[in-house]
Amino acid sequence: MKNLLKQYSFLIALCFVLTYAAFLLFQDRVELIRVSGYTMGTSYDVQFVGKANNSLKEQVELEISELLKELDREIFSTYSSTSELSRLNRFPDKAPFVVSDHLLNVLMLSEDIFKLSSGAFDITVGPLVNIWGFGPGSRDAHSKIPSPERIEQTMTNVGQEYLSVNKNNSEVIKAKDISLDLSGIAKGYAVDEVASLLSSLRIDNFFVEIGGEIKVKGVKPGDLSWVPAIEAPVSGDSQVYEVLSSLGETISIAGSGDYRNYYEVNGVRYSHEIDPRTGRPIAHNLAAAFVLEESAAKADALATAFMVMGPSESKRVIQESDIKALLILRADGDEFRSFTSNGFDRYLKR
Repeated sequence: MKNLLKQYSFLIALCFVLTYAAFLLFQDRVELIRVSGYTMGTSYDVQFVGKANNSLKEQVELEISELLKELDREIFSTYSSTSELSRLNRFPDKAPFVVSDHLLNVLMLSEDIFKLSSGAFDITVGPLVNIWGFGPGSRDAHSKIPSPERIEQTMTNVGQEYLSVNKNNSEVIKAKDISLDLSGIAKGYAVDEVASLLSSLRIDNFFVEIGGEIKVKGVKPGDLSWVPAIEAPVSGDSQVYEVLSSLGETISIAGSGDYRNYYEVNGVRYSHEIDPRTGRPIAHNLAAAFVLEESAAKADALATAFMVMGPSESKRVIQESDIKALLILRADGDEFRSFTSNGFDRYLKR
C-alpha cells in the first residue's frame, strides 16, 4: 500500500511539474498580434510580435487609438474646425501662432522638403487643388477648367516661403493669408509616432501601415523579414508591382501616384497632383514614386515631391542627395519601366 501511495504521489507531482512547465512555455510563446482601425480618412494596420497570453494587445490597441485620434482630430485635420491646423489657417497673418511639438516637427520637415524640391512639395497648394476640382467640396463635374486668370490669382496666396517657422519659440507666422494642408506628410508622421509608441512599450518587431505608408522594425516570428509590397500604378483592383524585404532592418517605405485620382476633359487627362510652381496638374510620364527612408514622414513628403517634379528632375535630386527611390514611368500602351536608385535595389525581393 505504501508503495502505491508513493507512486501515486510521484505521479501527481510529475503532472504538476509538467503542467507548470507547459504553462511557462505557453506564457513565453510569441505570436503575431494585429490591431487595425481608421484614421485620417483611411485605414491603419499594425502587426507586432508579442507574448501569446497577456493583455498587451488591449494596451497597444488603446494607446494607438488615442495617439491617432490626437494627431488626426486635434492637430492635423482640415475637416475638424477645432484642430490645431484649422485654427492656424484661420489665424490672422503677420501674427505669431504658438504650435505643438507635433505640428512644429511636421512644419520644419515640410520646409526642408520644400527647399530640397525647389518648391515642388508645398503644403500651401490646397487652393490650387480646389480650383482644379480635387479638393473637399469641389464642383461635382470636372467640365470647367480654371482660366489662366483664376490660376494666376489663386497662386498669389500659394507658397511655403510665406510661412516662417521659429523652432526656438515654437512659433509660426504667415506673411500672407495662406492655407496649410498636410495630407502629403501627416500619414507618414503618424506612422513614425506609432512606431515610437511601440518601441516605448519595448516592442522591437513590428509592421505599421497607415494609408499605404509603412514602417517596419525587426522580424516576424520564425526570424522572417517583413515583406512590404509596392502597388502597380493601375486603376481598378490592386496589383503588386514589386515586393520588398526589410532584411531585418528598420525602414520606412512611402509612395505617391496619379493613377487613381484624375479626370479627363476632351481627351485630356488632368491629375490631382498639382505643381504649385505652375498652378497646373502634372503632365509628365511618371506614374508613381516610392521612397525608402528611416523616417516615414520624410519618405511620404519626398514621394509626393517626386510625383510633382517628374522623372528627370526627380532623378537629379535622388542622385545628388543619395535617396533610395523607385520611379515607375509609363511607357508604350499599358507598359511600365522603372528607375531604381542605388541602395533601393538591395531590398527588392526577386
